[in-house]
Amino acid sequence: MGSRRRVPPAAARAFVLAGLCYSAWVPLQFLNPGVDRVWAYVSELAAADQPWSWLVRAADVAAGLACLAGVALAPDGRPDRAGTAGWLGLALFGGMTVLDAGLFPLDCASLSDPSCAAAEAAGRVSAAHRIHAVVSSLALAGVMVSLVALPVSALRRRRWRILAWSGAVPASLMAVATVWTLALVAAGPSGPVGVAQRFQLGVVALWLLLLGVALALDRTPEPPPTAHILAEGAGRPPVLICAGMAGAWFHWDRVAAALSRDHEVIRFDRPGLGLSSGHLGPPTLGEEAGRIAALAGTGAVVVGHSVAGLHAEAFARLHPGQVAGLVLVDPSCESAPRARAGPCGAAVRAVQRALPALGRTFGATALAYPVLPLAHRLLMGTSGQGRPVYGRGRVLAAALAEWLAYPDMAAELGELRASRPFPRIPVVVLSAGPEDLCHRDLARLLNARLVTLPGVGHQVQLERPEVIVEAVRTLGGHHDGRPGGRRG
Repeated sequence: MGSRRRVPPAAARAFVLAGLCYSAWVPLQFLNPGVDRVWAYVSELAAADQPWSWLVRAADVAAGLACLAGVALAPDGRPDRAGTAGWLGLALFGGMTVLDAGLFPLDCASLSDPSCAAAEAAGRVSAAHRIHAVVSSLALAGVMVSLVALPVSALRRRRWRILAWSGAVPASLMAVATVWTLALVAAGPSGPVGVAQRFQLGVVALWLLLLGVALALDRTPEPPPTAHILAEGAGRPPVLICAGMAGAWFHWDRVAAALSRDHEVIRFDRPGLGLSSGHLGPPTLGEEAGRIAALAGTGAVVVGHSVAGLHAEAFARLHPGQVAGLVLVDPSCESAPRARAGPCGAAVRAVQRALPALGRTFGATALAYPVLPLAHRLLMGTSGQGRPVYGRGRVLAAALAEWLAYPDMAAELGELRASRPFPRIPVVVLSAGPEDLCHRDLARLLNARLVTLPGVGHQVQLERPEVIVEAVRTLGGHHDGRPGGRRG
């Protein structure tokens, strides 16, 4: 069973704050008797020539920013289409509200000031005054999308029950308010458009408050963590493949296909990456070594790429009875590793603790979906399963967690080298690109055979998979027992 997930209170508080700030016009309208409360628009309170304009505009900017924060922090890491549309609608509302109040206020109160109406009719108003109506309309359109889409998503997914069962109320009120306002605008300046618009804005504020309450009361259990492990072929010794930073199992398809003819080949995704969930906190070297030990059984050849080279070496030192050999594929290498300390280290650890929860938010998924698959294509030179695997907020969070943990892992390995001897096993270090002195020192330290691969990039498993396959197959016979081994 999944454990109950504590909803990040920041999202609920952000929407409540947005609702309160967006209704600030209610008391503020009494500070400006020059703007009629029956016949004039609320936006005239924020016109550049009106008293207390700055305060009205500041409240609207705060409402827009709070709404954007609420959308970003909403605990919805895998939204359906309706949920995506609803959150994006609210993001549109928040963004347009900020622009409306911050950059495109009215020059003057056109329905309250005849001279302003004349200037508007003669075209003697600024571009900001003219753009204001468009931006305001877009903001309200975003709200209306969210009013329909989010209750539909809540009903389908059986979460946020307040939205599922009472969401139709604000949606219906908004429809009535919008039709009423548009009808009065079309009829001309003789109708009480101010009353209709104030009713409309009140519904928006009510909707934002309802969202905050729904998120605060949500107790949807988090699904249990899943570990993606793929085993293929048969034969001894088994080969365990450990992908590099933010890597996934499918990057190793060609290597696994070739090795599985003679070996059992095991691939896996670390928590939060690939198809594995369960990213709960900052990764540590001991944790990763233990994960390899749990999968390796006895006598496995471990292939570690990039940062997984640190994991593989730590596994060999901590669990010497379970390793038959190592193939380190362009491993991460530090001559003088140092862990983060002081205020910087404390700040990084605070971010690391927040990342698992942030990875389950709509904002993380909205950022990951367009960015990570493109970055994957540029860095890996292939699309593969980039969109379904990397277009997820949890993958973005787990990748950031690995990147932030790297200095501490490297320092942890340095301490381990001083306390745990390296077992007498065959090791091959594949060094891609120009000659790397750190790789040479690493090969000497591990009594390994160093194979240099000039002209090959960091993703050896994609560019030259046959080199990795050959290193695994000939691991024992090519190790000559001398420090530094033999260079190929």
